[in-house]
Parts: sequence; C-alpha cells; structure tokens
Amino acid sequence: MFSLKQPKPTFKSYLLPLPQAEDHTASEPRIKKLEPVLLPGEIVVNEVNFVRKCIATDTSQYDLWGKLVCTNFKISFITDDPMPLQKFHYKNLLLGEHDVPLTCIEQIVTVNDTKRKQKVLGPNQKLKFNPTELIIYCKDFRIVRFRFDEAGPESAKKVCLAIAHYSQPTDLQLLFAFEYVGEMYHNPAKKVNGIDPGGGGGGIGSASGQQTPLFETYSDWDREIKRTGASEWRVCSVNEGYMISTCLPEYFVVPSSLADQDLKLYSYSFIGRRMPLWSWNHPNGSALVRMANIKDVLQQRRIDQRICNAITRSHPLRSDVYKSDLDKCLPNIQEIQAAHIKLKQLCVNEPFEETEEKWLSSLENTRWLEYIRSFLKHSAELVYMMECKHVSVVLQEEEGRDLSCLAASLIQVMLDPYFRTIVGFQSLIQKEWVMAGYQFLDRCNHLKRSDKESPLFLMFLDCVWQLLEQYPAAFEFSETYLTVLYDSARISLFGTFLFNCPHQRVKESTEFAISKNIQLGDEKGLRFPCVWDWSLQFTSRDRLLFHNPFYVGKSAPCVQNGAVKTFKRSKVTIEMSVCEWIVSVLMLKDLVIECFTASV
Repeated sequence: MFSLKQPKPTFKSYLLPLPQAEDHTASEPRIKKLEPVLLPGEIVVNEVNFVRKCIATDTSQYDLWGKLVCTNFKISFITDDPMPLQKFHYKNLLLGEHDVPLTCIEQIVTVNDTKRKQKVLGPNQKLKFNPTELIIYCKDFRIVRFRFDEAGPESAKKVCLAIAHYSQPTDLQLLFAFEYVGEMYHNPAKKVNGIDPGGGGGGIGSASGQQTPLFETYSDWDREIKRTGASEWRVCSVNEGYMISTCLPEYFVVPSSLADQDLKLYSYSFIGRRMPLWSWNHPNGSALVRMANIKDVLQQRRIDQRICNAITRSHPLRSDVYKSDLDKCLPNIQEIQAAHIKLKQLCVNEPFEETEEKWLSSLENTRWLEYIRSFLKHSAELVYMMECKHVSVVLQEEEGRDLSCLAASLIQVMLDPYFRTIVGFQSLIQKEWVMAGYQFLDRCNHLKRSDKESPLFLMFLDCVWQLLEQYPAAFEFSETYLTVLYDSARISLFGTFLFNCPHQRVKESTEFAISKNIQLGDEKGLRFPCVWDWSLQFTSRDRLLFHNPFYVGKSAPCVQNGAVKTFKRSKVTIEMSVCEWIVSVLMLKDLVIECFTASV
C-alpha cells in the first residue's frame, strides 16, 4: 500500500539554521530506566531498549534514543531527549508525545538493511529476519520510523511481532476499551487524570457547565422536540429493548398521527426494519426526516404514501414533502473510500520532488474536494427547500445510516445556530451518527478486517471546516476542536466511536461483563468513557483552544459583505440567508478551479 522510498527535500529555507544538536549516532545511548505511564487495564506486552526514533528523513542528527514499548492500548516511545523542531500547542493526557494508539495503526513494515528485505506484518505471522528498521503507517497520515542499530536483534523482532498482533485484534471484545472498563468496574475507586471516567456526556468546562445530551433516554428526545417546536411529533418507545430493530435507537421521534401498531407493521417493509426517523424541525414547521428504502415492492407505494401523509399532517401549512434520493445524488461510500486512498497516497507516498509541479492537479484527481463540494451543494439545496419553500424534506437512502448521517448533519449545521456551538455540535453527532446507527466499527475499520471501511465521518468534519473557514464568526468551536475530535475516533477507549450501533454496545459489553463476573445491576451493558468528557484527555487550559476567538455569540454584530449581520442563538432567527450559504458553497468550486488554473 505504501512506498518505502524516502523523499528528497526540495524546499529551500531562508530562515537562520537551528543550533546543531549533538549527533546521537556517534555517541553511545544513555542507559536509564524508562517506564511507560499505564492506564487501568493496560499492560506491557513487549519492549526493547536502545531504539532510535527517526525524526527527519535527510539527517539523523535530530533522532531520539529511548525505549520502544508495546502495550494492549498503544505503542509508546519513551525518551529523555527533548523533541527537536516541533512545538506542541496542546498535550493529550492519555497519550505521550511519541505514543500511537493501536487502532490508529494502518500498516506495519519491517526492514532489514543488510539482507535488503522488507515485509508487511500481519497478525500471527512469522518474521524470518531480524529487523533493523520498523516503519509504522498511521491512519492519520503519520509515518513513524524506528531504528534498531543498537538494540538486541531478537528483542527487536519480538516487539515488532507484538505490535502486529495487538494492533489487529480478531474480536471486538479484544479492543482495549473492554479491559479498561472491566478494570474500572472491579476497582471503582480508580481515577484517570484525577477524575472519575464515567460514561457521562460532560462538556469541556464551559462557563455554562452544560452537558451534552446523549439521546439514550426518552427525556433527551422530548427536550429536543420542545427545543425545535415540533409540536406535531412525539417520542416513540416501540423499539424499547431493541424489539423492532437492532440498528435503531430505543427511542426516536415520529409523527403524532402514526400509531405504534402501524409502526410495528410498517417496519417489516423497510431495509433493516429502519423506520423513518425525525431529525429536526424548522421554525416554519418544515421537518427533516431520514428513511431507509422500502424493500417490499408490492407495499412500497402504499406505505410510502402513508408516511408522507403523516409528515404532511405534522406541518402547520400541510405542505408537501420533498424526497431526496441520496444514493442517486451523492457519491457512494466506495467512491469516498477510493478518493481517500488517493489523497493519502498523494500526501504520504509520493516523493514531493516528483509531484511538486502538479500537486494541485493531483489533488483534484483524487476527487476528495469534488465530493466535499457535492455534499455541501446538495445540503444547501435542501436547506433552500426547507427555509424558502416551507416543505418538509425526507432523506432516502438504502439503509439510511451513511450518506443521510452526513447530509442531515450539514443541513442542521447550516440552519440551526445551536448546532454551531460546542455542546450543540456534540449533541448533533450523538443524535445523527452514534444513536442513528452509523457503523463506526466498520467504517473506521477498528478491527483491520472490514471491506466496508469509508471515511464518511472525516468528510463530514472536512465539510464543517469549509464552512468554518467561510463563516468564522458563526461557530463557537475551532479547527483544533475538529482535529482532536477526529483523533479521538482513533482511540480505542471511548464507546462513542467504537460500535456500529447502540445495540451492539449493549450486547457485546453484556457478554463481556458476564465473562468477567461483573455485576451490571439495572444498567444496559457496560458504561464506556464518553468522548465528550474532554477532561479525560486535556487540561482546562488546553481545552481553551477548542474555542473559536472569532465567535460572535448571542446578539453580537458581525460584518459580512459590507452589511451588518446579527448572530443569535434563537430558534426563530436564521442569521444567515440561505442564498449566502448556497453562494458560499458554489464559491468553493470556483476557488479550487482558480488555484488549479494558476498552478498549471
């Protein structure tokens, strides 16, 4: 997948050179006892001393000496040497400066310089040569290189095999989160970073102290109905105990005119028994609904008409329903995955001196930006239908748990200022991704064996970043927040991004609890740490970087295009006209084309 050819630098710096560091290759490595910092349930499975971590590709003078450790959670490089050339703005409390979570590893390559051999390591494979170098390709585009020139050859081989084995588990319950939670249940007095790592939805220490709703309970959905003024909709508990569908939440919102008995009857006709799900209500009464395809051809027209009539009756103006077939309008998950692979190859594999002149055109050929524009443009068009045409919108997709997650989220980000706050954005992800059954386990490929991998969540965050760049005053969160949010999806500790659906969390964690003699009581499965409790990962000072300094806030004026706009967190006020959103989306393509034209 990846090339081992080392790129030659072509960039010429006009800054004064940095002070020359001592050449570690010419001196003996210091002998000192270095020990990793371990979390509850984390154990060291293998380690090797006198390892050199390569920092620069063209020189070894910045390399670091230390110990390479493999645990059941991460690979950790421990050193006393100061990190050259780089200054970190924030520090993750769960991971050291040189740590890589096992679920972030994509490929492991071992090299023997003398024999001129190399091998991509898989789980339970043998290594017939002693490695002199270990190259780790990460899912976040990092490449980490270690040299074993001074290390024992057998120790180096063992640590490489351990990393390959533990980074590619064969079962979901082998992920570190289960060991961690199991240890916390057996030793509830333990704390991580000075706090109790429960399964709550804590925020980031904002002045309001507002908690992120997880939408696991009836009351969370009821509050969302009241917040949006969806008076003709109700919370449905027909799936309580996952009796109807295992890929739907226990509670969701449906039109008040649809009885539970009708929903049970209709559910058999939908793929995955995924009945229509209410997402959001516009102040003018228009509703945003997600729906899977109807597999029963004979009943399709009748059921579809019944659902649309119920949505129409929930609208104060009895407006028609506009249906959008996302499978026909947007790129599919395979096309998005292919674009991501090409983007990664461009950024990681290709020697820069060979792609420098055509880099922008090569970027265009990946189609990543094209797909981002497609999602933004289509979402803006649906925003126009709800805002200006006053019609309800139904997002239809085969299973209703991939493209509709992204489209529904973008529409709400564009229309509702609450979802552009930190707590609101987190509640949006909980509602439209986690509880709606987005398959994080498969799409993120945590087990390294899924052919269903696709970076749809990353594309969503990229789309939001595009809007953040154009409307910085409209978003409470920053680029840093979006970055650490995606990084957190690669840490196998948080239950938020670990499962394909809520039912899978309950089922797998209950089985694990029984095998470990953990008493659950009235709880529905184990409670995993929630990613929204940012105090587990960052200090209060570092969490300040999550806040966007340009955010206007309630009733504060903002100048755009020479006119003063007012941004209010009100369900009645839509502070940016839909036309502005659509124009800004269309400008993305013009800007990209302009850049490509200038580069040719």
